Amino acid sequence: MEYKMEELLPIVGRLVEKYTGFESTSVTYEKAEQLMEAVLYCIHEAEQSGQEALMTAQRLSAGQAYETGAAMVEQKVKEAVAMYNELLAEFHSYGCRNLYDTVVKGLPGFFQWYDIKFEPQNTIVTLDYPVMRDLSGYSGIDRIYEFIRCIRMEQEFMNRYDSDYVKSVLRKSHSRYEDMMDNICEIFFAAVIVHILAGRPFTEQKFSADDGRRIEEWLSQTEIQEMEKTLKNAVSFLVQEYYNGYDGLEAYLSGAVRDTIVRLKNASDHNILMKFL
Repeated sequence: MEYKMEELLPIVGRLVEKYTGFESTSVTYEKAEQLMEAVLYCIHEAEQSGQEALMTAQRLSAGQAYETGAAMVEQKVKEAVAMYNELLAEFHSYGCRNLYDTVVKGLPGFFQWYDIKFEPQNTIVTLDYPVMRDLSGYSGIDRIYEFIRCIRMEQEFMNRYDSDYVKSVLRKSHSRYEDMMDNICEIFFAAVIVHILAGRPFTEQKFSADDGRRIEEWLSQTEIQEMEKTLKNAVSFLVQEYYNGYDGLEAYLSGAVRDTIVRLKNASDHNILMKFL
């Protein structure tokens, strides 16, 4: 729900007092704008958590909505820290420097410098490693939380395979994959899709020329929508059968199906599909 400016300004005023240590009620325009964004961020957090209907029904004041959201931001930080620590316990970069630097070196900086009270909207770190989901609509702890969730799902997906096998797939696609900025799970996912299309077990690493021809025919003769339906069904079976329905993994991988189809079709069109075989 929307609040009028006169309802928000007193909250900003109280933040100004806390920011200045109650020694002044005056700050720069830029700082006042930052604090207003902090208030709106927390209110939005309360709304996004499913509380909007309750907020409307109870007609929560702006101050109550802000306090509710601020508490949720603080709780989400705690959950993100716990999730991050769990991630690190079994984290594998597979030699990808960008993935390692972002997760191991970058994320601690967020938790060290994140300002819950005065600038919760600031993501602080750049998150240079791209995940297979658009997070551009998120900021602050919301973006960090979703980023860690994505990395956890990618790790869950790849860690089920032998690390040397994962590296061999990556190296076959990019000889110097260690230095690339692309998402390595997306590359490995394409290789898994190829196994599915070829009807080969995941432990089998060699494909025949006939396998390649069958896949190329399927890619050239099948409509995109039909490909998506087929592969999403395959992903659903894969996640249920081999990952025990790991929470969120099916939706996450299914979201990458169309881009994977495009990647494979381009490879087929340029006669380099064998890089995935």
